[in-house]
Amino acid sequence: MPRHSSEEADVIAITDLSDQYESELRYPDPHFKNFGGRSQFFGPIRTLAVFEDNSLVRQAVDGPGQGHVLVISGGGSMRCALVGGNLAALAEQNGWAGIVVDGCVRDGEELAAAQIGIRARATHPRRSEKRGTGIFDTSLRFAGVTIDPGDWLYADCDGMVIASRALS
Repeated sequence: MPRHSSEEADVIAITDLSDQYESELRYPDPHFKNFGGRSQFFGPIRTLAVFEDNSLVRQAVDGPGQGHVLVISGGGSMRCALVGGNLAALAEQNGWAGIVVDGCVRDGEELAAAQIGIRARATHPRRSEKRGTGIFDTSLRFAGVTIDPGDWLYADCDGMVIASRALS
Protein backbone atom coordinates (compact mmCIF):
# COMPACT_ATOMS: atom_id res chain seq x y z
CA MET A 1 0.00 0.00 0.00
CA PRO A 2 1.29 3.49 -0.76
CA ARG A 3 2.75 5.57 2.04
CA HIS A 4 1.69 9.04 3.09
CA SER A 5 4.58 11.10 1.82
CA SER A 6 5.40 14.03 -0.37
CA GLU A 7 6.81 11.79 -3.07
CA GLU A 8 4.53 11.98 -6.11
CA ALA A 9 5.36 8.35 -7.01
CA ASP A 10 3.64 7.18 -3.82
CA VAL A 11 0.22 8.36 -4.99
CA ILE A 12 -2.11 6.05 -6.84
CA ALA A 13 -3.60 7.34 -10.11
CA ILE A 14 -7.33 7.97 -9.70
CA THR A 15 -8.06 6.54 -13.14
CA ASP A 16 -6.37 3.28 -12.13
CA LEU A 17 -8.38 3.16 -8.90
CA SER A 18 -11.54 3.85 -10.87
CA ASP A 19 -10.81 1.02 -13.29
CA GLN A 20 -9.98 -1.46 -10.55
CA TYR A 21 -12.49 -0.52 -7.82
CA GLU A 22 -15.34 1.21 -9.67
CA SER A 23 -18.12 -0.59 -7.78
CA GLU A 24 -16.59 0.43 -4.42
CA LEU A 25 -16.01 4.10 -5.19
CA ARG A 26 -18.10 7.22 -4.75
CA TYR A 27 -17.40 9.98 -7.24
CA PRO A 28 -18.00 13.55 -6.00
CA ASP A 29 -19.38 15.89 -8.65
CA PRO A 30 -16.43 17.63 -10.33
CA HIS A 31 -17.05 21.11 -8.87
CA PHE A 32 -13.71 21.29 -7.08
CA LYS A 33 -10.56 23.07 -8.20
CA ASN A 34 -7.02 22.41 -7.02
CA PHE A 35 -5.50 25.21 -4.93
CA GLY A 36 -2.77 23.42 -2.96
CA GLY A 37 0.85 22.79 -3.79
CA ARG A 38 0.12 19.07 -4.21
CA SER A 39 -2.43 18.01 -6.81
CA GLN A 40 -2.11 14.37 -5.73
CA PHE A 41 -2.98 13.32 -2.19
CA PHE A 42 -4.85 10.66 -0.27
CA GLY A 43 -5.67 9.61 3.26
CA PRO A 44 -8.33 8.64 5.76
CA ILE A 45 -11.01 11.28 6.19
CA ARG A 46 -11.89 13.48 9.15
CA THR A 47 -15.10 15.42 8.60
CA LEU A 48 -16.28 18.83 9.73
CA ALA A 49 -19.62 20.53 9.08
CA VAL A 50 -19.59 24.35 9.38
CA PHE A 51 -21.30 27.32 7.79
CA GLU A 52 -19.41 30.57 7.16
CA ASP A 53 -17.38 30.01 10.36
CA ASN A 54 -13.86 28.59 10.28
CA SER A 55 -13.14 28.50 14.04
CA LEU A 56 -13.31 24.69 14.11
CA VAL A 57 -11.26 24.45 10.92
CA ARG A 58 -8.42 26.15 12.79
CA GLN A 59 -8.95 23.83 15.74
CA ALA A 60 -8.76 20.78 13.45
CA VAL A 61 -5.60 21.73 11.53
CA ASP A 62 -3.91 22.86 14.73
CA GLY A 63 -3.95 19.22 15.84
CA PRO A 64 -1.95 16.28 14.49
CA GLY A 65 -3.09 15.41 10.98
CA GLN A 66 -1.37 12.01 10.83
CA GLY A 67 -1.85 11.86 7.04
CA HIS A 68 -5.61 12.49 7.21
CA VAL A 69 -7.67 14.55 4.78
CA LEU A 70 -9.96 17.12 6.39
CA VAL A 71 -13.24 17.23 4.45
CA ILE A 72 -15.26 20.35 5.28
CA SER A 73 -18.90 20.76 4.40
CA GLY A 74 -19.28 24.52 4.22
CA GLY A 75 -22.79 24.30 2.85
CA GLY A 76 -21.44 25.28 -0.55
CA SER A 77 -21.37 28.92 0.60
CA MET A 78 -19.74 31.26 -1.88
CA ARG A 79 -19.89 34.28 0.49
CA CYS A 80 -16.61 33.83 2.39
CA ALA A 81 -13.50 31.66 2.65
CA LEU A 82 -13.12 28.84 5.17
CA VAL A 83 -9.40 28.15 4.57
CA GLY A 84 -6.60 30.59 3.85
CA GLY A 85 -2.83 30.66 3.75
CA ASN A 86 -2.29 30.56 7.52
CA LEU A 87 -4.51 27.51 7.99
CA ALA A 88 -2.92 25.75 5.01
CA ALA A 89 0.56 26.32 6.46
CA LEU A 90 -0.61 25.05 9.84
CA ALA A 91 -2.16 21.96 8.25
CA GLU A 92 1.05 21.24 6.35
CA GLN A 93 3.15 21.72 9.49
CA ASN A 94 0.91 19.34 11.46
CA GLY A 95 0.96 16.50 8.92
CA TRP A 96 -2.41 16.76 7.16
CA ALA A 97 -2.42 15.19 3.69
CA GLY A 98 -5.08 17.55 2.38
CA ILE A 99 -8.17 19.68 2.85
CA VAL A 100 -11.35 19.57 0.76
CA VAL A 101 -13.81 22.45 1.18
CA ASP A 102 -17.39 22.51 -0.02
CA GLY A 103 -17.10 26.27 -0.21
CA CYS A 104 -14.35 28.83 -0.77
CA VAL A 105 -10.71 29.40 0.14
CA ARG A 106 -8.52 32.51 -0.03
CA ASP A 107 -4.84 33.51 -0.27
CA GLY A 108 -4.39 31.59 -3.50
CA GLU A 109 -0.63 32.11 -3.81
CA GLU A 110 -0.05 30.96 -0.22
CA LEU A 111 -2.23 27.90 -0.76
CA ALA A 112 -0.24 27.00 -3.88
CA ALA A 113 2.97 27.17 -1.81
CA ALA A 114 1.64 24.78 0.86
CA GLN A 115 2.80 21.22 0.25
CA ILE A 116 -0.59 19.64 0.90
CA GLY A 117 -3.60 19.03 -1.28
CA ILE A 118 -6.33 21.66 -1.17
CA ARG A 119 -9.58 21.43 -3.13
CA ALA A 120 -12.45 23.90 -3.01
CA ARG A 121 -15.16 25.32 -5.22
CA ALA A 122 -13.64 28.79 -5.63
CA THR A 123 -11.67 31.59 -4.02
CA HIS A 124 -13.20 34.49 -2.12
CA PRO A 125 -11.31 37.34 -0.44
CA ARG A 126 -13.71 37.69 2.51
CA ARG A 127 -12.82 35.94 5.76
CA SER A 128 -15.34 33.85 7.62
CA GLU A 129 -16.99 34.64 10.92
CA LYS A 130 -15.65 33.29 14.21
CA ARG A 131 -18.56 31.87 16.23
CA GLY A 132 -17.06 28.52 17.20
CA THR A 133 -19.91 26.55 15.63
CA GLY A 134 -19.80 23.29 13.73
CA ILE A 135 -19.76 19.51 14.12
CA PHE A 136 -16.70 17.23 13.93
CA ASP A 137 -16.73 13.66 12.63
CA THR A 138 -20.26 13.55 11.28
CA SER A 139 -21.58 12.12 8.00
CA LEU A 140 -21.57 14.74 5.26
CA ARG A 141 -23.63 14.92 2.09
CA PHE A 142 -22.46 17.18 -0.75
CA ALA A 143 -21.35 17.02 -4.37
CA GLY A 144 -23.68 14.06 -4.89
CA VAL A 145 -21.99 11.74 -2.37
CA THR A 146 -22.11 10.83 1.31
CA ILE A 147 -18.79 11.05 3.12
CA ASP A 148 -18.25 9.43 6.50
CA PRO A 149 -15.41 9.86 8.98
CA GLY A 150 -12.88 7.09 8.35
CA ASP A 151 -13.63 6.82 4.62
CA TRP A 152 -10.62 7.31 2.34
CA LEU A 153 -10.21 10.12 -0.17
CA TYR A 154 -7.91 9.87 -3.19
CA ALA A 155 -7.28 12.91 -5.40
CA ASP A 156 -5.19 13.82 -8.42
CA CYS A 157 -5.53 15.97 -11.55
CA ASP A 158 -8.41 13.77 -12.76
CA GLY A 159 -10.58 14.41 -9.71
CA MET A 160 -11.43 12.81 -6.39
CA VAL A 161 -12.86 9.47 -5.33
CA ILE A 162 -14.10 8.24 -1.96
CA ALA A 163 -13.80 4.65 -0.70
CA SER A 164 -14.98 3.08 2.53
CA ARG A 165 -11.56 1.48 3.01
CA ALA A 166 -7.92 2.00 2.10
CA LEU A 167 -7.17 0.85 -1.44
CA SER A 168 -3.86 -0.44 -2.76
